[in-house]
Amino acid sequence: MKIAFVFPGQGSQFVGMCSEFIEQVVGAKEVLELGEKVTGIPIWKLVLQGPMDELTKTSNLQPCLMAVDVICCIAAEANGIKPEAVAGHSLGEYPALWACGVLSLEDTFRLVHLRGRLMEGAGEKNPGAMAAIIGLSKEDLHEILAPLKEEGVIELANHNSPEQIVITGEKGLVYRACQAVKEKGKRAVPLKISGAFHSPLMRGPAEEFSRALDQVEFKTPKVPLYSNVSAQAETDPLRIKDLMKRQMQSPVRWYEIVTNMANDGFDIFVELGPKKVLTNLINKCLPDNKAIKTVQIQDPEGLKEYITDLQGV
Repeated sequence: MKIAFVFPGQGSQFVGMCSEFIEQVVGAKEVLELGEKVTGIPIWKLVLQGPMDELTKTSNLQPCLMAVDVICCIAAEANGIKPEAVAGHSLGEYPALWACGVLSLEDTFRLVHLRGRLMEGAGEKNPGAMAAIIGLSKEDLHEILAPLKEEGVIELANHNSPEQIVITGEKGLVYRACQAVKEKGKRAVPLKISGAFHSPLMRGPAEEFSRALDQVEFKTPKVPLYSNVSAQAETDPLRIKDLMKRQMQSPVRWYEIVTNMANDGFDIFVELGPKKVLTNLINKCLPDNKAIKTVQIQDPEGLKEYITDLQGV
């Protein structure tokens, strides 16, 4: 039995997320207080009361969601659940870095706060678009994007599962790609995001963020981190820092991360954060692997169910 902790990113949020953990978990309030001190954002209020339009602003959402992921992790570890590796989806890679000991909690909040502000600013300065493509292979999607790339910026952003790939880039090109996908009888779902995240349009913010990363100490992880950029298990803190410098404008290779983890013997995936976005993706990535168990922990009920199930393993 090998346990991996996985942390969701943007798109999993809702007002009131993980409210029971915030009230009950020892140390949860201290996490929120530290986050508010570092960022100046009313994290506690936004998480528990919203309003949703304020919570979902990228500059607010990233520290809020990171705090919630961290609190869910604290709850799991307080009940004896320990990972042998960690991974996170996009923003979720930051609580993963904290969970494996690479970053201090204060530095994690500081970096996520800057990341959110830079990404929000990039979306305002150079508006882009993102869309989820359902039911089309990576190879077929490459064929659609190839001629559009000659006209401007359009890329694969997230390879989430065999059936779901997110594209990112200039608005007009993303729209045309979506039309081409629909002509093939497949689904294209525009995402409610103003920026072309994980694309070359993030180059400017990524360069500024890179300079901030140079000022932060990255420690050797206690357990391996499966990187968004390499999709491999990483243990060298200097290499991890270099990969994080590239993360903002590189694709999230989630499908490869999950399959590599399974090939490395991980058979229990514990999602720590709101909703079941990663749990659902993992099940789609490994549909024929009956030995894999996925669980999501965002409240005491989910934690109790997991502990009960684990006792039967």
